[in-house]
Amino acid sequence: MMSVRKAVVIGYGSIGQRHIRLLNSLGIATVVVSKHQIDVEKSYSTIEEAIESEYPEYIVVANETYLHEEMLTRIQDTGYDQRILVEKPLFAKMTSQNYHFSSLYVGYNLRFHPIIQKLFELLKSEQIISVNAYVGQYLPTWRPNTDYTKGYSADVTKGGGVIRDLSHELDYLNFLFGNWAEMTASGGQISDLSIQSDDYFSVLYQTQTGINVSVEMNYLDRIIQRQLVIQTNEHTFKADLIGQTIQIDSEIIRFKVDRDETYLNQHIALLNNHVDMLCDLQGGLDIVRMIEVAEQCSKEKVWIKNA
Repeated sequence: MMSVRKAVVIGYGSIGQRHIRLLNSLGIATVVVSKHQIDVEKSYSTIEEAIESEYPEYIVVANETYLHEEMLTRIQDTGYDQRILVEKPLFAKMTSQNYHFSSLYVGYNLRFHPIIQKLFELLKSEQIISVNAYVGQYLPTWRPNTDYTKGYSADVTKGGGVIRDLSHELDYLNFLFGNWAEMTASGGQISDLSIQSDDYFSVLYQTQTGINVSVEMNYLDRIIQRQLVIQTNEHTFKADLIGQTIQIDSEIIRFKVDRDETYLNQHIALLNNHVDMLCDLQGGLDIVRMIEVAEQCSKEKVWIKNA
């Protein structure tokens, strides 16, 4: 089992606090790096101080997306090379920086959702024809008791915008169906939300194995939805991650999934070196590039091939 005794979490927003709580529940002493004054037992203002003082065996990068590149560079410069989990998306934009970490993974925890895991098994024997994914939630209801116009989601310069916030969809589609071969997209700010980032994106692509995939994501849906419909030569699969069901033709399989379960299973897998299901560095970079290509397609109204 886990040999990790000490972890550092960078960032003390809602996701950082979740990671701290879950790591503590696993018996891992966790300290925080934050540039702000926070009410915790032990914190550091820089990652360099935390590594030098704590000798952590695990680092979780959970600050704003636009700071991830600088943070990973600083971690690498200390010589640290143990387990690292970086919250999604990996970067706000593609980077020329080379990283040489031996155990770096990206926090696409939906790979560990029992419904996604079940689909992964069910689809192995299927000839898949088409896939349609949909995710939507009204941005002002995302983070209760906070002003949505001041959050990072509202600011594209901080890595906000729906295609980055909801890039889980792009990742689990890659996980289940493989990488894209040719893509087009349409998106931008189409509502009256008071934000400076995209609130809607629709991406259409074909995988390298010839599967037709479409995915729609938005900040607009007053009915929280996260669904996936898959057509194969034998069956229709409908996965509902909010309703927690998979329907196969007329049969319905029901699930009971706690909100923390996917995050917890992701940590346990990484800490035990069971990394086959995790999104690695290259997988994280693939999603950053996919986002940038989708934005280019939307702007130029073109199809782009994956070179």
